[in-house]
Amino acid sequence: MTDSDGRPHQGPAGSDGEPVYADRVYRSVPGVISGVLLLAVAAWLIGDAALNGAGKTPWVSLAAVPVFAFPVIAYTLRPAVRANDRRLLVRNPLRTITAPWAAVDALRAGYSVELLAEGKKYQVWAVPVSLRQRKRAARAQDRGGRPQHASRLGMVFGQGGGAPSGPGVQGSTDPTKAWSDQVVNVLQQMAERNASRPEASGPIEVRWCWWIIAPTLAGLVALIAVIAA
Repeated sequence: MTDSDGRPHQGPAGSDGEPVYADRVYRSVPGVISGVLLLAVAAWLIGDAALNGAGKTPWVSLAAVPVFAFPVIAYTLRPAVRANDRRLLVRNPLRTITAPWAAVDALRAGYSVELLAEGKKYQVWAVPVSLRQRKRAARAQDRGGRPQHASRLGMVFGQGGGAPSGPGVQGSTDPTKAWSDQVVNVLQQMAERNASRPEASGPIEVRWCWWIIAPTLAGLVALIAVIAA
């Protein structure tokens, strides 16, 4: 495991004598927090309806559990990006894309972060783009002072002439940029640095997340059946 800003922990030395690092992991901290809060509120409301409801209400509330819980997990807790010296793994809500560095054409951050590989484009859900952070950094640069550092939580560090006190992204050449832009820059550098490694070659693998899709569809069928009964 690594810290959420992508700072890897050092492991034992590899066969070439160089230290082996765990994957760099990037995810949206606000997304995880919102997912946990949504699940907690839903558990309270559904539990109350199941225990105190009358008629079909308990059954409808229980049937609604997978219809609500699994999509929330998929879109808030599941998204993550993992990167090491061999490949980039993008875990989106319903799919997991594993791209060896040799197959990665580019990573770019516009209004969203995108992975371009083998002529295809994949969205990177785990790294949301914050236009507010970009505008804040641009205003600070226009003033000619040290740019403010915007963290993943939207907090601002290093105002005025002081150095940023908040954590940046490990390996970023410009810690004053928005978090998403720092992550994209680091991943692009890893792609350029590792693309020539023999172990970083191979085709892209795309896997559907059936443990999210199947229960959601089954719960939807059960919910429709309970309501219609």
